Amino acid sequence: MRPHPLIRHEGPIDSMNGTRLQVTIFHNPRCSKSRQALQLLQDRDLGPEIVEYLKNPLDASQIRAILARLDIPARDLLRRKEPEYKEIGKPHASITDAEAIAAIVATPRLLERPIVIVNDARGVIARPPELLLDLLK
Repeated sequence: MRPHPLIRHEGPIDSMNGTRLQVTIFHNPRCSKSRQALQLLQDRDLGPEIVEYLKNPLDASQIRAILARLDIPARDLLRRKEPEYKEIGKPHASITDAEAIAAIVATPRLLERPIVIVNDARGVIARPPELLLDLLK
C-alpha cells in the first residue's frame, strides 16, 4: 500500500505570507462533523486533499506525523465513545502514545475526526468544525 502523503493539493494564495495554502482532511464521509468541516473548506475554495482513512488505513508513521502537527498526546486522537476504546482497558490518562497509535492502526475507526492539516505544518481536530477557521488564518 502506498503511504498517504500528508499534503498534495495546492490551494489559493495565503494573503498573510504569499504562499499557497495546502490543506488535507482526514475524513469519514459518514460523520456529520467531518462532512461539515469538508464543506467549510470547500466553501473557501481550498479544495483539500481528502484522505478517507477508513478505506485506506493509516500506519503508525503516518499517525506520528499527524501527531507532530497537532502537538497533542496520541491518546487525544482516540474516539472514547467507540466500543473498541473500552478494550484498551486503561484509564485515558494512562494510555501511552505507543498504545494509542497501535489501537488506531488496529482499529482505524478509533481515530478522532475530522483532522485538518494546513501547509504540512499545523493541524487541528475540527470538533466542532469551526475550530479549523483559526487554523486557516
